[in-house]
Amino acid sequence: MEPLGHLDSPFFAAAHRELAARARAWAQPRGDAAGHSEDRAAVDAQCRNLVKDLGSAGFLRYCIREADGGALPDFDVRSLALMRETLAWHDPLADFAFAMQGLGSAPISLAGSAELKSRYLPGVAAGTSIAAFALSEPQAGSDVAALECFARPVGEDYVLDGCKTWISNGGIADFYCVFARTAPAQLRTDGSTLAQGISAFVVDADAPGLNIEARIDSMAPHPLALLRFSGCRIAARQRLGPEGEGFKLALRTLDIFRTSVAAAALGFGRRALDGALQHAQTRRLFGQALADFQLTQGALADMATDLQAATLLTYHAAWRRDAGHNVTLEAAMAKMTATESAQRVIDRALQMFGGCGVERGHIIERLYRDVRVLRIYEGATEVQKLIIARALLKSRGEGGSP
Repeated sequence: MEPLGHLDSPFFAAAHRELAARARAWAQPRGDAAGHSEDRAAVDAQCRNLVKDLGSAGFLRYCIREADGGALPDFDVRSLALMRETLAWHDPLADFAFAMQGLGSAPISLAGSAELKSRYLPGVAAGTSIAAFALSEPQAGSDVAALECFARPVGEDYVLDGCKTWISNGGIADFYCVFARTAPAQLRTDGSTLAQGISAFVVDADAPGLNIEARIDSMAPHPLALLRFSGCRIAARQRLGPEGEGFKLALRTLDIFRTSVAAAALGFGRRALDGALQHAQTRRLFGQALADFQLTQGALADMATDLQAATLLTYHAAWRRDAGHNVTLEAAMAKMTATESAQRVIDRALQMFGGCGVERGHIIERLYRDVRVLRIYEGATEVQKLIIARALLKSRGEGGSP
């Protein structure tokens, strides 16, 4: 079963089909999702190598704009999504490496000065420089407005103090796009924090005062770290965009890449469904193939339908974003539906494999761990529901149809 059998959809142009074919040809001979070590040092080395290889193959050029050495005039979310779906089907760590280059450098593409773009983005595209997106904090994950990391102006510089946690590529990145407060937090009447007074900065990994305080081990092995800023002094020219506009920049970045998270979930889910179909047709039970049981057929039907519905939401959101529309609502729907659907599909696939499915290193066991994090990062499912509901209520208040 082809991992990208939906490419005949009207959402795609010939260039998208050609990119998907190239990505598949690149990923196919590199082994499957179970092929990576779980030793931290080995995973770090594998990520570095994957970034270099993706850069050499030209795929990382889709993470930046043509004016800065990228492949296309603007971010093309369909291209990003197809890359992630293809890589996720073959190799979740390659998907991670690709995605973090895009997410970690997008704030520079969107709001960086010409100097910052020329200094950082060519290395991102070539795979010679690793990017990271540093937004989350111990008390500010889903509630981004509650950031406490502070950047105070000192002469021509800023001094950063605070910490960031769950930072992907933490410990191996060459630079971090860091979001910090430049003005004290203000509260609404209900006690929640206003999303104001936040700015964004590019901080080099070797900046004095920036330390990797801890490496974080997760159920899906990726480079993750807690960063500590202690009197970390950076030049004012490292700021991205106007002071106080960092929250908007974070949302603009997430509106581009959130849909690609949905696409990665599709890749994981399709790989699990393919494995379940093959297993159901070859596994003998009580004198017949597992696929001959109506319970199995019902499960396979539900799995395929879940993925098809998620596919339509995902690429509809990508297509609308590429057409110039605001897709905060559509991206939230796609991210929520695709990640939740992929989790259900993989869980059902694991059940079909029985004891083999939970054996460490089995493809379904690895997918089960890899997919779980997608329901949390770049906005947990519960946050997506809030985004969707608020958009609907706002539309209603503005005279939307009953």
